[in-house]
Amino acid sequence: MNIRGIILEGYSNAGKTSVLRAIKQYQAQNETAERSVVILGEHYSQILNNVHGQYITLSRDEHLKLLRERVDMLKQLNDWAVKLGPASRRSRGLFFVLERFHLNHRVTFPDSDKEEIFKLEEDLVTLGSKCILLTISPEIVKERIMSRNPEEWINKSDEETIQACKELLNIQEQLRNHAGKSKVPTIEINTDSKNWSECARLIIDGNDFA
Repeated sequence: MNIRGIILEGYSNAGKTSVLRAIKQYQAQNETAERSVVILGEHYSQILNNVHGQYITLSRDEHLKLLRERVDMLKQLNDWAVKLGPASRRSRGLFFVLERFHLNHRVTFPDSDKEEIFKLEEDLVTLGSKCILLTISPEIVKERIMSRNPEEWINKSDEETIQACKELLNIQEQLRNHAGKSKVPTIEINTDSKNWSECARLIIDGNDFA
């Protein structure tokens, strides 16, 4: 196979951005790894977007169309490599990372057309995708939330903080549930330790990406 990739899922504060950065560094240091890399952060696939200063939420169909366009782009790149004929992974292979993708869609639109999302996931599997669900333990949720932007929590009430923690844990559990229904194989990694380089190593070397 000429193509393989990782899909990073997880609620805010789970460490997606930090793990994404570590994956880029780890993959770049591997002398046998693919020279061609496509990395798309959440701004290329998420549902809520800041458009010229105004927050816009995509509808179910709009978001599904966006995800389909990203997958089709990867398919076209892979088709081109296949057309060129056999070659080493380093010279013609393609490694990709996507952030907030199919599980995010499933959780936000639980009534989404199952046939469409299954087809999208089947295509992701064909492209050699593995999903990594990043999670944190309940006992450190408050600490993780408040450490990200401390100034935002100075004037927050205890009730607001408790509600934010509950929301994170609720969405995290929904992501787990939908991962079990998805066709894309998913590995859950706990990020309590914030050892991002070790997370990257586990993802690249420990989950059949070698």
